[in-house]
Amino acid sequence: MENASKALIIAGAILLSILLISLGIMIFNQAQDTVGSINMSEQEIQAFNNKFTPYEGSNKRGTEVNALVQLVRANNQAAYDDGAKEKIIDIKTINGIDGYNISTTETGQVSGKVKTGEMFNVSFGYEKGLVKSITIQKLGS
Repeated sequence: MENASKALIIAGAILLSILLISLGIMIFNQAQDTVGSINMSEQEIQAFNNKFTPYEGSNKRGTEVNALVQLVRANNQAAYDDGAKEKIIDIKTINGIDGYNISTTETGQVSGKVKTGEMFNVSFGYEKGLVKSITIQKLGS
C-alpha cells in the first residue's frame, strides 16, 4: 500500500510538471508572436499594400493624391495606436510642392494636401515587402 501511494504522488508530480512546461511554452509562443509581428505572411503584406497600390503611378490627379494622404493618415493613426510602427508610412514631396506642407511626424501623423487641379507622380518605397514611404512629385515643374 505504501508503494502505491508513492507511485501516485510521483505520477501526480510528473503530470503537474508537464502542465507547467506546456503552459510556459504557450506563454513564450504568444509573447514571441507579439514581439515578432513584423514577420507578416505574404497574404498579410499583400493585403496591406493593396490599400495603397491603386494610387501609385504617373499622371495622378490632386484629388487622388489627397485621397492617398487621407488613407495614409488613417493607416498611420491605427498603426500607432496598435504599436505596429513597422506599418507607419512616411510621405515625401519633391519638385515644387513644398508649399503644400505635406509632412509626416515621428508618430506617423500626416498633415497637408495638394491642389486638386494639378497632376502628380506617386512612387512607393518598400521595406521588408511593406510600403514604407511614398514620394509625391508635381508634374510640369
